[in-house]
Amino acid sequence: MLICPQCQFENPNSNKFCQKCGASLTHKFCLQCDTQVPVNAQKCHNCGAECGRVWWAIITKKENLEVGEVDSHDTQKERDSDPESEIVPTSSRPVVSVASANLSLLPEDPYLDQQQRYQLLESLPNLGDLAPQTQVYVKVLDCLPYQVSPLEAMIANQHQGLVTPAIEASSVPASAAAYVALAAYTHQGIPPIHDAWQNENIEFILIEDRSDWPCLLDLWHDESTTSLQMVNCCYQMTILWALLEPLNCCHSLLDLSNLRLDEDQAVALQILYMSQSHPSNTDSPLTNEENNTSERWEKGLNIQALADVWQKLFRESQRTQFGSLLELLTDLETGKIDTLLQLQSGLQAIATELQPNSSFDQSEVSATVNLATNSPTLLQLDDSEADHVSKNDDMATIVLPMQLISLEHAGLTDVGRQRHHNEDYFGIDAKISKVELPSSRNVQAHALYIICDGMGGHAGGEVASALAVNTLQKYFQTHGIENELPTEEQIREAIGQANQAIYNVNQQDARSGVGRMGTTLVMLLIHDTQAAVAHVGDSRLYRLTRKCGLEQITVDHEVGQREISRGVEPSVAYTRPDAYQLTQALGPRDEHSISADVQFFEIAEDTLFVLASDGLSDNDLLETHYSTHLLPLLSSGANLETGVQDLIDLANNYNGHDNITIVLIRAKVRPVLDSQKDIVDG
Repeated sequence: MLICPQCQFENPNSNKFCQKCGASLTHKFCLQCDTQVPVNAQKCHNCGAECGRVWWAIITKKENLEVGEVDSHDTQKERDSDPESEIVPTSSRPVVSVASANLSLLPEDPYLDQQQRYQLLESLPNLGDLAPQTQVYVKVLDCLPYQVSPLEAMIANQHQGLVTPAIEASSVPASAAAYVALAAYTHQGIPPIHDAWQNENIEFILIEDRSDWPCLLDLWHDESTTSLQMVNCCYQMTILWALLEPLNCCHSLLDLSNLRLDEDQAVALQILYMSQSHPSNTDSPLTNEENNTSERWEKGLNIQALADVWQKLFRESQRTQFGSLLELLTDLETGKIDTLLQLQSGLQAIATELQPNSSFDQSEVSATVNLATNSPTLLQLDDSEADHVSKNDDMATIVLPMQLISLEHAGLTDVGRQRHHNEDYFGIDAKISKVELPSSRNVQAHALYIICDGMGGHAGGEVASALAVNTLQKYFQTHGIENELPTEEQIREAIGQANQAIYNVNQQDARSGVGRMGTTLVMLLIHDTQAAVAHVGDSRLYRLTRKCGLEQITVDHEVGQREISRGVEPSVAYTRPDAYQLTQALGPRDEHSISADVQFFEIAEDTLFVLASDGLSDNDLLETHYSTHLLPLLSSGANLETGVQDLIDLANNYNGHDNITIVLIRAKVRPVLDSQKDIVDG
């Protein structure tokens, strides 16, 4: 199936346009110049910017098979007779022989696969000439980025309980098993897997390309890096150890060049090393540390190995180890610390010394350690793969709770190019506290974001919008809800008071007809990772994530939408001359005429929220330009203040007929791995 990049609707593979929103499924917009280019383009033909989705392909050659022998993970089975089937097992890929020269993948072949989906961006050696147990790495361009890969379909169906993991496990190459098993945790430190297949004794897996991510060692080299940051990184590595140990992948943490940093300065792995995969048998671009000998790779590991890599970090960065950490490393090397729980407790104590005001719950540490012994997996693999992934009879699929690690915002309003005064008004009231913990940056946030688009002319609309914002802010400041989200009843009460405040002014001034002032409202409340939205009128809330793209969360209170809700076709509903007339607004009528829409939801992934008045949202402006003007703002390095100004300029260029107001909120989250004990025991 093809996933529409605009509305996330699932379309048949043959569609050229989305059945739901009409967006192109064959072209995309360049993020730099907004030029439309084919989805399989690597670079924009207009500005030359990279615009394709590049993956890192890991190709592993196993022991050669005898003639007629079939590997337990061979892909000889024929493709399902229904080519449009939404669930296509990985084993349906055609076999490419590496034993015969005429069928082998030669260096001049432009694609990695026979379906011609993955275009090679680097030269590839003749796989038939590779020695057994050799790995090579190459970058590939996904020429069908909107099409769900067979492996992604399998993982998604497992999450939904639609398939039996033991049945489809046989279609997953052994070298991909750990990536698939860890997909359930959605941990940023683990490279996400995109696709995998096996052709006789050659295994192919495609993972996120992290080759350009900064190295952890670079952070150690930076003189501005604090001791607390170093301890934090060490603690993050213990969390990764807990994830990797049941899969025999802890060797991934021993190579300094494999330790990277994500955009939030959290430790992340470039690839996973399997216990059987000695890097000296690969053509890997990664360099192994001197003391990562063959002997150590062949033997099992214990947590003392972490002391080696931490010592190397200090030695190669020429940073001086400070007293408490030096003592902890000595205890770890001599065996006085021999459990992950003891190690994490020691790091916690050091962090408390460095930041005395930080709070850390000891129960969280023990819960993290439990993950190492009770880690559920997505797959139940056969006996030949027992060394790759621990079996788990319950086959639980884990949905991890999230914690907020940062919350940022920016807002701006503009009169537009045709109005003489601005009737829009916005308010931001946010209390954000940051606590540096050994495990992560922890943020506690209580925030209120409001946009109101007033109506009623000079000394009317701007009065109504400002009065609504001020009334709502005062209500939530005086009702003691800092420790939790307000209830739906409280939200409706606050909106009722805002409506009444404007209504009273209308009554006192004896305003009538179009002279009665009013305002739209869209309001977002955030408490940590919990959120609530309420709205009246046609000011909107959008939500943008990398997984789901741009979503319009609110539905306009206008005549056209009212007719659609009654079953009228959209094309008919919006031919009415009053289609865009509001059916609700704050102020013109008493509280009995107001019925705000209220929704609650959880922030489950990095999200950019967009509150917008209709001067910005009219004519599908955001839907058309979100890839160039919103998607880059998901990155922590993007400046939201610059982003809101760019959006104002965009609206003035394409709309400009009305006042323009926007509030951007960027929420970054990470999984709470310490909650695993409760999930597993439950």
